[in-house]
Amino acid sequence: MDNEYSRSERAAHTVKKKRLRKRGLIPLIILLLLAGGALYIYFSYQSGLDIAKGNGVEQRAHEFNGVDDKDGKKNILLLGADREVDGSQRTDVIMIAQYDYMQKDMKLVSLMRDIYVDIPGYQSYKINSVYSLGGVELLRQTISQNFDIEVEEYAVVDYAAFESVVDVINKDGIPIDVEKDMSAKIDTELEKGPQRLGGSDLLAYARFRHDAEGDFGRVRRQQQVIDAVKSEAVSIGNIFKLPKIAGTGMGHVNTSMSDGEMYRMMASFLVRGDKNIDTLTLPMEDTYQFMDTPHAGNVIDLDFEANNQELHDFLEGKPEEQ
Repeated sequence: MDNEYSRSERAAHTVKKKRLRKRGLIPLIILLLLAGGALYIYFSYQSGLDIAKGNGVEQRAHEFNGVDDKDGKKNILLLGADREVDGSQRTDVIMIAQYDYMQKDMKLVSLMRDIYVDIPGYQSYKINSVYSLGGVELLRQTISQNFDIEVEEYAVVDYAAFESVVDVINKDGIPIDVEKDMSAKIDTELEKGPQRLGGSDLLAYARFRHDAEGDFGRVRRQQQVIDAVKSEAVSIGNIFKLPKIAGTGMGHVNTSMSDGEMYRMMASFLVRGDKNIDTLTLPMEDTYQFMDTPHAGNVIDLDFEANNQELHDFLEGKPEEQ
């Protein structure tokens, strides 16, 4: 009986030791998984940066005096820079993005490029000319003076970034419903209907404006394209590509935001269940008129009081929403 009890006791002790060993291995396994994940994210991000370097993109800092007001929201000036001509460069896309860290809401405001604005130190002109006159800092001042909105960061996006990011997300293209046949001045031919478009064709679709809607149609398509790219990027099949996608994009972007700030914002947005982006386009309907000027040609003469009220309500929330 004593021998049987002793064997039973030894067996129980052995089982207990094995359990303790297994429990001791769990923290090590978790640590290895975390380290492996961190290395995967780092090298994937770096491979994205290498794509930008391979395209000959040069990173450069711009003068910019935006100040973070520490309200939990980040206002970012997003610019799509057109090709440089005779040493000057205009902004084909002007947007204000806002990310709310508390609510995890992303909002996007598109400003029409022909809006006639007062420019500090210069005569009034179209807003898309401001960048060529004084860079992002002058554009920040112009937006503050005309729209009473302070932007805290900037990101100037090279068009090559868009094409490269799209190709990294899905080499077969991004699903989008092309609204009409298009070919005028976009170096490609697009047919109406749902389809997948690669980087260059999707960019051409977003930039097309040679129809009756002009820039108004183009801004609407830009927002459509941004939403389509975002939806494809955060889809289940692309979750593991996100570090490389981010690296590819950041390698083509000149921005005041640090890598840490970008990681924080991206992680916060991904945690959010609803990935919708609220959009607004200025000017609003019935709040502007077209006007001919001797020095700037045909411009959009804005009712700033009405548009600024809508802009502030959109970004800050209407009283009944608060």
